[in-house]
Amino acid sequence: MAPSAIYPETTSELTTAAINQILKETASSVVLNGSSSSLPELDASKLVFTPNTKPKIVPELDSPGVWSMASCTDHMITCSWSVTTGWSNPQLKPFGPFTISPLASVFHYATECFEGMKFYRGYDGRLRLFRPDRNARRMLKSATRIALPGFDPEELLKLIVKLVSVDGEKWLPKSRPGTCLYLRPTMIATAAALGVQKPKEALLYIVSCFIPDHSTPMMNPAFQARLAAGTVQPRKPGLRLLASKDDMVRAWPGGFGFAKVGANYGPSLMAQGEAVERGYDQILWLLGSQSEVTEAGASNFFVVWRTPEGKLQLVTAPLGDKIILEGVTRASVLDLAWERLTTPFLELEPLEVVERKFTMAEVVVAIEEDRLLEAFAVGTALFVSPVSAIHYRGTDLTIPMVNGNTGAYAGLLKKWLTNIMYGEEQHPWGYVVKETGVRT
Repeated sequence: MAPSAIYPETTSELTTAAINQILKETASSVVLNGSSSSLPELDASKLVFTPNTKPKIVPELDSPGVWSMASCTDHMITCSWSVTTGWSNPQLKPFGPFTISPLASVFHYATECFEGMKFYRGYDGRLRLFRPDRNARRMLKSATRIALPGFDPEELLKLIVKLVSVDGEKWLPKSRPGTCLYLRPTMIATAAALGVQKPKEALLYIVSCFIPDHSTPMMNPAFQARLAAGTVQPRKPGLRLLASKDDMVRAWPGGFGFAKVGANYGPSLMAQGEAVERGYDQILWLLGSQSEVTEAGASNFFVVWRTPEGKLQLVTAPLGDKIILEGVTRASVLDLAWERLTTPFLELEPLEVVERKFTMAEVVVAIEEDRLLEAFAVGTALFVSPVSAIHYRGTDLTIPMVNGNTGAYAGLLKKWLTNIMYGEEQHPWGYVVKETGVRT
């Protein structure tokens, strides 16, 4: 895998050279015609399994631990890396805390990246991941962008599969079809020394926990508590977005908005919290003097509208400026739309699939002229969530939802994706995992 396969051509020569060097030093096997590194690379075949002798109780799906995303499975995977010794043997061991020096780079210089993905208990009784190869490749892209060590994405995927195969049987039992658990592969720099420099030590770890349904914000216990206290009013379905103002941005051209690194998220939390306090669910991030639409919170954003010339389009922001995260759900929506919605489907009108820059001015005019059919956000947590309102420059813009709680296209795309994830449609994107449990 050449560096050009990890980064688009628009990446600067300096960054590309640095990434190439990281890959040669830490994961030469993924570099096309790369010379073999003398240090061990990440190798899932060397996994050492230590079963948890004090297993936890699986919580009920409506318990507080589920909504707080604090209830993890029995095991986790860890694997350390050092610039002098390379990758160690991965460990599958009981979930628990680990010790890190207060001087570790992750605490001072945001040298941290992660992935967000799920595994699913199908209605056919089988466990599945959804396009996990894309998550593994994206994590390599994120890690090397912040000078963390490289790895073969296939080896990371093997480790993810191993954790799911061991904990899935108990934590997603066959008695709970149609449910899922969250997976969080993470890498942090851990060397016990200050100094603005490339990390010399790192830790890769993978954990799994319960995740609530973020696509229905009215069901959130925090919202229900405010509703009971009378501080908020009952509301219609759909996400309510608060458009960002000119004095704040989430990402910028030439930056690292495309990478799933912690530095993309921490600075946005104050704005997100304020949006929630004002009765909105997410920030709709705009960019520049023209208010280009980029992302909704940490999710990708789509609109379905009719152009002034009468063409029906599905539109989302492009990836070229490295502002937008290349979401797995985003890619899947685009792929399915190209495959199934560009020709007539049942009663739905076919549409064009477009990746281009667009502005809030265009959205406003489309609403005023009744050309905006629907809008929705997509991501691992939000999945496919219809948008019902956008607050922009003092005005609440109402977004149609023709089916009451969703738009027609968003609802259909969500159904197709759900069917693949839970095995009701046999599809290559559904990665079946053989369950072994703790008997391994």
